[in-house]
Amino acid sequence: MAVFTVIDHTELTGATASWSETGISSAYDHLLIKASMRCDRAATYGVTGQIQLNGETTNTNYTYVELYAATGTPYATWLASEPTIGYPWMPAASVLAGTFATLTVWIPNYANTDNFKQVRWANAFENDSTTNSQWGLKLAAGLWSNTDAIDEILISPATGWSTDFVQYSTFTLYGVKGA
Repeated sequence: MAVFTVIDHTELTGATASWSETGISSAYDHLLIKASMRCDRAATYGVTGQIQLNGETTNTNYTYVELYAATGTPYATWLASEPTIGYPWMPAASVLAGTFATLTVWIPNYANTDNFKQVRWANAFENDSTTNSQWGLKLAAGLWSNTDAIDEILISPATGWSTDFVQYSTFTLYGVKGA
């Protein structure tokens, strides 16, 4: 049976630029992140976030594919040479008050130093609108082309958005054994 151990749980008490965990122990088999997030940017649509590993911002080390919908027509894309393993969405300040996006990130075999690391994530944000790009759903899988064990994770609004996570955004990092 799998055992889930909370490594970190953070509930923001005010506007914060990012969430990160450093010095992650290699004592687990896998990592799982559950987040609930919203940003303070004045916009009526979703804002993208970013997920970075070990402080890596080199554009050549992240590749991922995503399936997403923010309109009546789903869309798929492949992204290479990005500074992040993904761009999850979150509600902006003008989206229905009290609405937060959900994000689940699974990183299997994160401490293995023989192979590159795969990352899978799912993300959704709701709204009180059916207008295109004012709601969204994303499923993604990516590869971090590095053999280092992952000991640091950062989630933040994407570079260039000039925004913060708002109060009550939460981030929980689990170490998983036996799964």
